[in-house]
Amino acid sequence: MNRPALYLQDAHAISEGIEFAKYAENRGFDAIWQADSRLVREASIPMAAFAATTDQIKIGSGVVDVWTRNPARLASMFATLDDLAPGRILCGLGAWWDPLAAKVGVSRDRPLKAMREVTTAVRALLANETVTFHGDFVQLDGVELDYVYQERKPKDVPIYIGATGMKMMELTGEIADGVVLNYLVSPDYNTRAMEALERGATKSGRSVDDLDRPQLVVCSVHEDRGTALNMARNMVAQYLGQQPHIMEASGVPRSLLESVGEVLTWPATHEQVEAAAKLVPDDIVQMLTASGTAEEAREAVQSYMSNGCTSPVLYPLGDVYATIDAFAGWSGSD
Repeated sequence: MNRPALYLQDAHAISEGIEFAKYAENRGFDAIWQADSRLVREASIPMAAFAATTDQIKIGSGVVDVWTRNPARLASMFATLDDLAPGRILCGLGAWWDPLAAKVGVSRDRPLKAMREVTTAVRALLANETVTFHGDFVQLDGVELDYVYQERKPKDVPIYIGATGMKMMELTGEIADGVVLNYLVSPDYNTRAMEALERGATKSGRSVDDLDRPQLVVCSVHEDRGTALNMARNMVAQYLGQQPHIMEASGVPRSLLESVGEVLTWPATHEQVEAAAKLVPDDIVQMLTASGTAEEAREAVQSYMSNGCTSPVLYPLGDVYATIDAFAGWSGSD
Protein backbone atom coordinates (compact mmCIF):
# COMPACT_ATOMS: atom_id res chain seq x y z
CA MET A 1 0.00 0.00 0.00
CA ASN A 2 1.35 3.41 -0.96
CA ARG A 3 1.16 6.11 1.73
CA PRO A 4 2.47 9.32 0.18
CA ALA A 5 3.25 12.18 2.53
CA LEU A 6 4.41 15.77 2.13
CA TYR A 7 7.53 17.39 3.62
CA LEU A 8 7.69 21.12 4.23
CA GLN A 9 10.61 23.26 5.38
CA ASP A 10 10.66 27.05 5.10
CA ALA A 11 10.40 27.65 1.35
CA HIS A 12 6.77 28.77 1.62
CA ALA A 13 4.76 31.00 3.91
CA ILE A 14 2.94 29.11 6.64
CA SER A 15 -0.34 30.29 5.11
CA GLU A 16 0.68 28.54 1.89
CA GLY A 17 1.67 25.45 3.87
CA ILE A 18 -1.85 25.33 5.32
CA GLU A 19 -3.29 25.23 1.81
CA PHE A 20 -0.82 22.52 0.79
CA ALA A 21 -1.82 20.48 3.85
CA LYS A 22 -5.53 20.76 3.08
CA TYR A 23 -4.96 19.88 -0.57
CA ALA A 24 -2.78 16.90 0.33
CA GLU A 25 -5.44 15.67 2.74
CA ASN A 26 -8.12 15.97 0.07
CA ARG A 27 -5.90 14.03 -2.34
CA GLY A 28 -5.49 11.16 0.09
CA PHE A 29 -2.01 11.84 1.48
CA ASP A 30 -1.10 10.11 4.73
CA ALA A 31 0.87 12.82 6.54
CA ILE A 32 2.50 16.24 6.55
CA TRP A 33 6.01 16.35 8.02
CA GLN A 34 7.30 19.78 9.05
CA ALA A 35 11.00 20.40 9.45
CA ASP A 36 12.62 22.30 12.30
CA SER A 37 14.32 24.21 9.52
CA ARG A 38 17.77 25.50 10.44
CA LEU A 39 17.22 28.71 12.47
CA VAL A 40 14.50 30.13 10.26
CA ARG A 41 11.40 28.05 11.11
CA GLU A 42 10.53 26.25 14.32
CA ALA A 43 8.40 23.17 13.69
CA SER A 44 5.64 23.19 16.32
CA ILE A 45 3.90 26.39 15.19
CA PRO A 46 3.29 25.33 11.57
CA MET A 47 2.43 21.85 12.86
CA ALA A 48 -0.29 23.42 15.01
CA ALA A 49 -1.52 25.45 12.04
CA PHE A 50 -1.78 22.32 9.88
CA ALA A 51 -3.44 20.34 12.66
CA ALA A 52 -6.05 23.05 13.26
CA THR A 53 -7.04 23.29 9.62
CA THR A 54 -7.25 19.59 8.68
CA ASP A 55 -9.34 16.68 9.91
CA GLN A 56 -7.63 13.38 9.14
CA ILE A 57 -4.10 13.75 7.84
CA LYS A 58 -1.28 13.03 10.29
CA ILE A 59 1.11 15.80 11.33
CA GLY A 60 4.73 14.96 12.10
CA SER A 61 7.88 16.79 13.13
CA GLY A 62 10.56 15.93 10.65
CA VAL A 63 12.57 16.32 12.90
CA VAL A 64 13.12 18.42 16.07
CA ASP A 65 16.45 18.18 17.85
CA VAL A 66 16.95 16.65 21.30
CA TRP A 67 19.48 19.22 22.51
CA THR A 68 17.71 22.57 22.69
CA ARG A 69 14.45 21.48 24.31
CA ASN A 70 14.22 19.90 27.75
CA PRO A 71 12.61 16.43 27.41
CA ALA A 72 9.77 17.48 29.71
CA ARG A 73 9.08 20.43 27.44
CA LEU A 74 9.31 18.17 24.41
CA ALA A 75 6.69 15.87 25.93
CA SER A 76 4.51 18.84 26.85
CA MET A 77 4.77 20.23 23.32
CA PHE A 78 3.67 16.98 21.69
CA ALA A 79 0.94 16.43 24.27
CA THR A 80 -0.39 19.90 23.44
CA LEU A 81 -0.35 19.14 19.72
CA ASP A 82 -2.20 15.91 20.44
CA ASP A 83 -4.87 17.96 22.23
CA LEU A 84 -5.34 19.84 18.98
CA ALA A 85 -5.39 16.76 16.72
CA PRO A 86 -5.87 13.62 18.86
CA GLY A 87 -4.23 10.54 17.41
CA ARG A 88 -2.76 12.44 14.44
CA ILE A 89 0.56 13.70 15.83
CA LEU A 90 3.90 12.03 15.09
CA CYS A 91 6.89 12.91 17.27
CA GLY A 92 10.04 12.96 15.15
CA LEU A 93 13.29 13.52 17.07
CA GLY A 94 16.78 14.07 15.67
CA ALA A 95 20.38 14.53 16.77
CA TRP A 96 20.81 17.82 14.84
CA TRP A 97 23.91 18.57 12.82
CA ASP A 98 27.13 20.53 12.77
CA PRO A 99 28.31 23.15 12.15
CA LEU A 100 24.93 24.67 13.10
CA ALA A 101 24.84 23.07 16.54
CA ALA A 102 28.40 24.13 17.35
CA LYS A 103 27.75 27.68 16.19
CA VAL A 104 24.95 28.09 18.76
CA GLY A 105 26.99 26.56 21.58
CA VAL A 106 25.63 23.00 21.50
CA SER A 107 28.18 20.21 21.79
CA ARG A 108 26.71 17.08 20.27
CA ASP A 109 28.69 14.87 22.63
CA ARG A 110 27.63 11.22 22.62
CA PRO A 111 24.50 11.67 20.50
CA LEU A 112 23.50 8.01 20.84
CA LYS A 113 23.41 8.28 24.63
CA ALA A 114 21.53 11.56 24.48
CA MET A 115 18.96 10.17 22.04
CA ARG A 116 18.37 7.07 24.16
CA GLU A 117 17.83 9.11 27.33
CA VAL A 118 15.58 11.73 25.75
CA THR A 119 13.48 9.18 23.88
CA THR A 120 13.04 7.10 27.04
CA ALA A 121 11.97 10.14 29.08
CA VAL A 122 9.63 11.58 26.46
CA ARG A 123 7.95 8.22 25.92
CA ALA A 124 7.37 7.75 29.65
CA LEU A 125 5.96 11.25 30.09
CA LEU A 126 3.59 10.83 27.14
CA ALA A 127 2.50 7.53 28.66
CA ASN A 128 1.25 9.51 31.70
CA GLU A 129 3.99 8.20 33.97
CA THR A 130 5.69 10.07 36.80
CA VAL A 131 9.32 10.08 35.78
CA THR A 132 12.50 10.15 37.82
CA PHE A 133 15.55 9.87 35.60
CA HIS A 134 19.17 10.59 36.46
CA GLY A 135 21.22 10.24 33.31
CA ASP A 136 24.10 11.99 31.65
CA PHE A 137 21.80 14.22 29.61
CA VAL A 138 18.38 13.95 31.26
CA GLN A 139 17.68 14.92 34.86
CA LEU A 140 14.07 14.55 35.97
CA ASP A 141 12.87 14.34 39.56
CA GLY A 142 9.30 13.10 39.94
CA VAL A 143 8.17 14.86 36.75
CA GLU A 144 4.82 14.30 35.09
CA LEU A 145 2.61 16.07 32.61
CA ASP A 146 0.52 17.67 35.34
CA TYR A 147 -2.92 17.76 33.74
CA VAL A 148 -5.47 19.71 35.76
CA TYR A 149 -8.29 20.49 33.36
CA GLN A 150 -8.29 17.40 31.19
CA GLU A 151 -8.47 13.65 31.57
CA ARG A 152 -5.19 12.08 32.68
CA LYS A 153 -4.43 9.37 30.16
CA PRO A 154 -1.58 8.28 27.89
CA LYS A 155 -1.14 10.19 24.66
CA ASP A 156 -1.22 8.28 21.39
CA VAL A 157 1.91 9.88 19.97
CA PRO A 158 4.39 7.47 18.33
CA ILE A 159 8.07 8.40 18.47
CA TYR A 160 10.22 8.41 15.34
CA ILE A 161 13.95 9.05 15.17
CA GLY A 162 15.54 10.80 12.24
CA ALA A 163 18.53 8.53 11.75
CA THR A 164 21.25 8.65 9.11
CA GLY A 165 24.34 6.91 10.49
CA MET A 166 24.15 3.18 11.06
CA LYS A 167 24.74 3.35 14.84
CA MET A 168 21.79 5.74 15.23
CA MET A 169 19.82 3.52 12.85
CA GLU A 170 20.44 0.50 15.07
CA LEU A 171 19.41 2.44 18.18
CA THR A 172 16.24 3.51 16.38
CA GLY A 173 15.36 -0.11 15.64
CA GLU A 174 15.75 -0.86 19.33
CA ILE A 175 13.83 2.00 21.00
CA ALA A 176 11.59 3.86 18.52
CA ASP A 177 8.23 3.28 16.88
CA GLY A 178 9.60 4.32 13.54
CA VAL A 179 12.48 5.87 11.66
CA VAL A 180 12.49 8.95 9.48
CA LEU A 181 14.93 7.97 6.75
CA ASN A 182 16.90 10.83 5.28
CA TYR A 183 16.72 12.41 1.86
CA LEU A 184 19.43 12.73 -0.77
CA VAL A 185 20.61 9.20 -0.24
CA SER A 186 20.67 6.45 -2.83
CA PRO A 187 18.27 3.48 -2.70
CA ASP A 188 21.32 1.26 -2.08
CA TYR A 189 21.91 3.16 1.16
CA ASN A 190 18.54 1.85 2.33
CA THR A 191 19.81 -1.72 2.22
CA ARG A 192 22.37 -0.98 4.92
CA ALA A 193 19.80 1.01 6.87
CA MET A 194 17.35 -1.92 6.91
CA GLU A 195 20.10 -4.23 8.18
CA ALA A 196 20.94 -1.83 11.01
CA LEU A 197 17.27 -1.38 11.93
CA GLU A 198 16.86 -5.16 12.04
CA ARG A 199 19.83 -5.51 14.38
CA GLY A 200 18.32 -2.95 16.72
CA ALA A 201 14.81 -4.35 16.52
CA THR A 202 16.12 -7.82 17.42
CA LYS A 203 17.48 -6.42 20.69
CA SER A 204 13.95 -5.50 21.77
CA GLY A 205 12.34 -8.68 20.49
CA ARG A 206 10.97 -7.12 17.33
CA SER A 207 11.50 -7.17 13.59
CA VAL A 208 12.23 -4.32 11.21
CA ASP A 209 8.71 -4.94 9.90
CA ASP A 210 7.37 -3.70 13.24
CA LEU A 211 8.80 -0.25 12.51
CA ASP A 212 7.22 2.41 10.35
CA ARG A 213 9.83 3.66 7.86
CA PRO A 214 8.81 6.92 6.16
CA GLN A 215 11.56 8.40 3.99
CA LEU A 216 12.18 11.95 2.88
CA VAL A 217 12.59 12.07 -0.90
CA VAL A 218 13.51 15.22 -2.79
CA CYS A 219 11.01 15.32 -5.63
CA SER A 220 11.31 17.59 -8.65
CA VAL A 221 8.51 17.08 -11.16
CA HIS A 222 8.24 18.88 -14.48
CA GLU A 223 7.04 17.89 -17.93
CA ASP A 224 10.53 18.77 -19.18
CA ARG A 225 13.10 16.40 -17.68
CA GLY A 226 15.98 18.87 -17.95
CA THR A 227 14.05 21.54 -16.09
CA ALA A 228 13.22 19.07 -13.32
CA LEU A 229 16.87 18.06 -12.93
CA ASN A 230 18.00 21.67 -12.83
CA MET A 231 15.47 22.50 -10.10
CA ALA A 232 17.00 19.77 -7.94
CA ARG A 233 20.65 20.42 -8.78
CA ASN A 234 21.15 23.37 -6.41
CA MET A 235 19.81 21.42 -3.44
CA VAL A 236 22.00 18.44 -4.26
CA ALA A 237 25.05 20.71 -4.49
CA GLN A 238 24.32 22.31 -1.12
CA TYR A 239 23.90 18.96 0.55
CA LEU A 240 27.09 17.59 -1.01
CA GLY A 241 28.92 20.43 0.69
CA GLN A 242 27.14 20.26 4.06
CA GLN A 243 26.86 16.49 4.57
CA PRO A 244 29.76 14.91 2.65
CA HIS A 245 29.94 11.84 4.91
CA ILE A 246 26.34 10.94 4.06
CA MET A 247 26.91 11.59 0.39
CA GLU A 248 29.99 9.37 0.31
CA ALA A 249 28.01 6.60 1.99
CA SER A 250 25.48 6.93 -0.83
CA GLY A 251 28.12 6.39 -3.48
CA VAL A 252 29.02 9.95 -4.48
CA PRO A 253 32.66 10.04 -5.65
CA ARG A 254 35.05 11.60 -3.15
CA SER A 255 36.55 13.71 -5.94
CA LEU A 256 33.19 15.42 -6.53
CA LEU A 257 32.72 16.00 -2.79
CA GLU A 258 36.14 17.61 -2.55
CA SER A 259 35.45 19.84 -5.55
CA VAL A 260 32.13 21.01 -4.11
CA GLY A 261 33.71 21.48 -0.68
CA GLU A 262 36.23 23.89 -2.15
CA VAL A 263 33.40 26.11 -3.39
CA LEU A 264 30.90 25.98 -0.51
CA THR A 265 31.22 27.38 2.99
CA TRP A 266 28.57 27.38 5.73
CA PRO A 267 26.26 29.14 5.66
CA ALA A 268 26.57 29.01 1.90
CA THR A 269 25.74 32.04 -0.20
CA HIS A 270 23.44 31.77 -3.19
CA GLU A 271 26.39 32.49 -5.46
CA GLN A 272 28.38 29.63 -3.93
CA VAL A 273 25.50 27.21 -4.36
CA GLU A 274 25.08 28.27 -7.99
CA ALA A 275 28.79 27.74 -8.62
CA ALA A 276 28.81 24.34 -6.91
CA ALA A 277 25.72 23.20 -8.82
CA LYS A 278 27.62 23.52 -12.09
CA LEU A 279 29.91 20.73 -10.84
CA VAL A 280 27.08 18.25 -10.23
CA PRO A 281 26.31 15.94 -13.17
CA ASP A 282 22.84 14.67 -14.06
CA ASP A 283 23.54 11.11 -12.94
CA ILE A 284 24.26 12.26 -9.37
CA VAL A 285 21.05 14.31 -9.29
CA GLN A 286 19.09 11.28 -10.48
CA MET A 287 20.80 8.96 -8.01
CA LEU A 288 19.89 11.12 -5.01
CA THR A 289 16.47 12.53 -5.94
CA ALA A 290 13.20 11.65 -7.66
CA SER A 291 13.46 14.11 -10.54
CA GLY A 292 12.01 14.19 -14.02
CA THR A 293 8.56 13.80 -15.50
CA ALA A 294 5.79 12.56 -13.22
CA GLU A 295 6.33 9.01 -14.46
CA GLU A 296 10.09 9.20 -13.91
CA ALA A 297 9.64 10.65 -10.42
CA ARG A 298 7.24 7.85 -9.47
CA GLU A 299 9.70 5.27 -10.80
CA ALA A 300 12.47 6.78 -8.66
CA VAL A 301 10.28 6.82 -5.56
CA GLN A 302 9.35 3.19 -6.19
CA SER A 303 13.03 2.27 -5.92
CA TYR A 304 13.08 3.63 -2.35
CA MET A 305 9.88 1.77 -1.50
CA SER A 306 11.37 -1.43 -2.90
CA ASN A 307 14.28 -0.93 -0.52
CA GLY A 308 12.44 -0.55 2.77
CA CYS A 309 10.59 2.77 2.70
CA THR A 310 6.99 2.41 3.91
CA SER A 311 5.86 5.96 3.12
CA PRO A 312 7.54 8.34 0.64
CA VAL A 313 7.67 11.79 2.25
CA LEU A 314 7.93 14.04 -0.78
CA TYR A 315 10.02 17.19 -0.52
CA PRO A 316 8.65 19.10 -3.51
CA LEU A 317 10.76 21.46 -5.58
CA GLY A 318 8.81 23.65 -7.95
CA ASP A 319 5.03 23.26 -8.13
CA VAL A 320 3.85 21.66 -4.87
CA TYR A 321 0.35 20.99 -6.18
CA ALA A 322 1.75 19.25 -9.26
CA THR A 323 3.86 17.03 -7.03
CA ILE A 324 0.85 16.11 -4.90
CA ASP A 325 -1.18 15.36 -8.02
CA ALA A 326 1.62 13.21 -9.44
CA PHE A 327 1.41 10.85 -6.46
CA ALA A 328 -2.26 11.07 -5.48
CA GLY A 329 -3.91 7.72 -6.04
CA TRP A 330 -0.66 6.13 -7.17
CA SER A 331 -0.51 2.45 -6.29
CA GLY A 332 3.23 2.45 -5.73
CA SER A 333 3.81 -0.33 -8.23
CA ASP A 334 4.37 1.35 -11.61
